[in-house]
Amino acid sequence: MVSKEWRKWFAAFLAVLCFVSVLAGCRPDAGKETEPDRERKDDGRQEISLWYYWETESHQQAIDKVIRDYNAFQDEIIVETRYVPFADFKKQLSIGASADELPDIAILDSADHASYASMGIFADLTGKFDTTGYYAQAVESCTLDEKLYGVPFGVNCLGLFYNQDLLAAAGCKAPATWEELKETALKLTGEGVTGLAFSALQNEEGTFNFMPWIWSAGAGAYEINSDGGIKALTLAKDLTESGAMSKECISWTQGDVMNQFISGNVAMMINGSWQIPTMEREAPGMNWKVSLIPQDKEYASALGGENYAVIAGGNEQAALKFLEYATAKEQLSYLTEAFGYLSADKKMADSGSKDEVMNIFMQELKYARVRGPLDEWPEVSDAISLAFNQVMTGEKEPQEAAKAAQNKIDKILKSSWQ
Repeated sequence: MVSKEWRKWFAAFLAVLCFVSVLAGCRPDAGKETEPDRERKDDGRQEISLWYYWETESHQQAIDKVIRDYNAFQDEIIVETRYVPFADFKKQLSIGASADELPDIAILDSADHASYASMGIFADLTGKFDTTGYYAQAVESCTLDEKLYGVPFGVNCLGLFYNQDLLAAAGCKAPATWEELKETALKLTGEGVTGLAFSALQNEEGTFNFMPWIWSAGAGAYEINSDGGIKALTLAKDLTESGAMSKECISWTQGDVMNQFISGNVAMMINGSWQIPTMEREAPGMNWKVSLIPQDKEYASALGGENYAVIAGGNEQAALKFLEYATAKEQLSYLTEAFGYLSADKKMADSGSKDEVMNIFMQELKYARVRGPLDEWPEVSDAISLAFNQVMTGEKEPQEAAKAAQNKIDKILKSSWQ
């Protein structure tokens, strides 16, 4: 039987071959202890690059401000950024195009971190960065085989946003259970308004939004063909078939869902705390509130957030210097507030904003679970997102979709555990 350690080594070896033979773009000094020389700007500063996938303008402005401040703060390093759409981020990070196309720092979804770390893409930061006092779950997402391959950027989770005026006009209150959710969403549907929306894309963004329903029904992340998993798929079917949730959700990002909500086209939505700054700016007169995601057997949410990762063989020392600056109290406090995130540093999170909405998300965080962490989580995620897409479009019944997804997941887990 092939050991998991050997399989990981071989996967990393194949990844290197792929980079060399297909793209001819690997860094020639990758893997060496000495840092490769890099192009310096006219003023002599060393240039490093950073990739992120945030589509929200305010988020882009916030990270760009911290980078501008850092570039002005010292005269040794200059950081440049590149926005890569979420749908393309994994592909771009996996294959690269050349030494200059791979970044020195990537900010990526915490659920994907273990997968890339197992391929040998990220530098080992063990002993180079202190994560003492950080949320254990956040650090866990950066850790593989007891080695640290990243630094938490910030954490968040999902909650239920609702238009208080629309609920009041319909004589409804914020739903607390699945049955109340279906009933309330149906009452709120009509005249160009649907009762509920959440991103149901066939990718990790969609899986992130669907996992709370699976967990709430009592199923585990790898148990979709179970009573709980089928019940969660049936909920998605009931909502779309009744018209209480639009089938267009399968093509909506979380940003699209937010835009539909603030435009008055959706009465309730599942979304995250990171949307709050944009909503306050773009819909200052809107009367909206947040509550816990309605429960079936138990409350549940998905732990979200991003991690910094330093690319192995790149400008590791310069990248670490930037991370030390970006994670210092002043910059971290600014970024978490600008993003509507909670700090991954528990002390800072506890001393953060105590307004009503963020208090709900602090409470929701207690029920938030990690996706994975598993090297093969992206493959598991693909199976789950395909299942609820098939159910929402009517292509398959919940039982059929659950069975097909479970077959894929079982094969992935069997291979992973060998």
